[in-house]
Amino acid sequence: MTPPPPYPEAHGLLRDRVVVITAAAGAGIGGATARRALEEGARILISDAHERRLNESLAALEKEFGADRVAALPCDVTSEEQVQALYALAVEKYGRIDVAVNNAGLGGTADLVDMEDDAWDRVLDITLNGTMRCTRAALRIMREQGGGAIVNNASVIGWRAQKGQSHYAAAKAGVMALTRCAALEAADHGVRINAVSPSLAMHPHLVKVTSQELLDDLTSKEAFGRYAEPWEVANVIVFLASDYSSYMTGEVVSVSSQHP
Repeated sequence: MTPPPPYPEAHGLLRDRVVVITAAAGAGIGGATARRALEEGARILISDAHERRLNESLAALEKEFGADRVAALPCDVTSEEQVQALYALAVEKYGRIDVAVNNAGLGGTADLVDMEDDAWDRVLDITLNGTMRCTRAALRIMREQGGGAIVNNASVIGWRAQKGQSHYAAAKAGVMALTRCAALEAADHGVRINAVSPSLAMHPHLVKVTSQELLDDLTSKEAFGRYAEPWEVANVIVFLASDYSSYMTGEVVSVSSQHP
């Protein structure tokens, strides 16, 4: 197993940018992205459906980076009203939105023959419809501004088949298609829309919805013999949000060392 590299230094890639991040509480990709954005000089608004974890994350980030650079608002991305409130707060507090990171998603494991409609609908409503609602809200603001960057969180499972993942795979494949189509619509307004597609990034919530046997099997297929650290995915999100990716739009970037 190849160990993770040293945590990278910041280079001001998002200096003075306003970044909105969904599902940013805790130790997952959203939380890592919030930290990386702050380290790269951004002001951020984080959201999550779990209010207690969100408040804990807010307090920790305020203590480290200052209350003037961090704000938070609970948001359930299945609610159009709450999504609108999130983006309205960003404009009210910071005056604009430069970057939107749509990270909210829900997984689970169930064979299709055993899956109830409610389980299917919930995964798609959070993972795909929620990404659509947030992309739409951000794009409306960025279109008026004349620019911005949106980064969606997809998954390699949108490309690769896996048992028990019909709902999640369908949702993530939908995120990829949404990203590509919306990017073409947004290009004339100076807005770029891309997505990351991680294979396996370990965080505490993943363990709750996935068996250890499956995690071990997926890890064994990674070229480095390990899962990604959430900050390794966040690094790619920051790249797509920054001017270093200025010619990229409608792209889905695989953050993976997995081989077939």
